[in-house]
Amino acid sequence: MLDAFYDDPITGAAERYFQSTEWQAIAALLKGRTGAALDVGAGRGIASYALARTGFTVTALEPDASPIVGAAAIRDLAAQVQLPIGVVEEFSERLPFADATFDLVFARAVLHHTRDLDGACREMFRVLRPGGMLVAVREHVISKEADLPQFLALHPLHHLYGGEHAFLLDRYTGALTGAGFSAVDTLAPLQSPINLFPHTLETLRAAVVAKLTQKVPVGPVWRAALASRRVFVSLLSIAERFDHRPGRLYSFVCHKA
Repeated sequence: MLDAFYDDPITGAAERYFQSTEWQAIAALLKGRTGAALDVGAGRGIASYALARTGFTVTALEPDASPIVGAAAIRDLAAQVQLPIGVVEEFSERLPFADATFDLVFARAVLHHTRDLDGACREMFRVLRPGGMLVAVREHVISKEADLPQFLALHPLHHLYGGEHAFLLDRYTGALTGAGFSAVDTLAPLQSPINLFPHTLETLRAAVVAKLTQKVPVGPVWRAALASRRVFVSLLSIAERFDHRPGRLYSFVCHKA
């Protein structure tokens, strides 16, 4: 629950997200951008809060009216923190906005939930202004369709509410380029703090050392071997080629010409 920012008070969860390594990496992607932002599938509003704290005027799109993880929670958060966050209750496949309304569309763990991935991507492209950007983060990817049942069985929350899903990587990039985006930058699972969270590079390194020590019990040797950040990052880039975990996380940075 803590890792999903579902804990109360909501203001504390939102501020913790704003301070997270995940958001700091996202903020670096947004550096120099301002204006109107659409937070699609905003949930309880933690990203809307972070966008508003970063200087955007935010519209939070959330179809669920729930006071715990839906639109009512976002309204409560916006009222408490007095930030420019408006709330619209609608699905991403039918955005109730005119063409070229927003400078930024942000979607955290949204695309894999869509009932019509191609339609949702087209709608996000449509409401962006020329030069705008879609940032879609933490999307579940599978290597083959047969991996989907395994991913759903292992997901810690799917058995509670259902609705989880995952697509092949090409399915995401195809939908995004098909929507009209001129460039789609793909951030791989071990490449970005956005996808690593709640791990950081440091906690991931500690977890790797612990795992290696279980197999070959020479912890000091493993810690010394992986002490260099550069060495560890290089090893992660190699490991990326062999990472086929069902549901691993990718992020996409998409540009509208």
